[in-house]
Amino acid sequence: MNEKQLESKVTQYCKEHGLYCRKFSSPAHRGVPDRIIVGKGRIMFLELKSPGKKPTQLQLREIELICAAGLLALWTDSWEHAKREIDFRFSL
Repeated sequence: MNEKQLESKVTQYCKEHGLYCRKFSSPAHRGVPDRIIVGKGRIMFLELKSPGKKPTQLQLREIELICAAGLLALWTDSWEHAKREIDFRFSL
């Protein structure tokens, strides 16, 4: 499963469970996570990678900054991990 397929699967899964899931982009600021997921009074930023790939230093720094601001941000390179985190964080 490549990154685009993983992103599509995550988006569909969120939709099926009533979660707001949108592409997150900031044209003037590179490195932001791919997706923002909102539901049940919670918010999660999710960076998705192809299996075996890692985020860039810039992406890791953005994840760090989001977490330091008190929000949840993480990255994954697998569907199983993404699903487990979504299920746990949004009590599915």
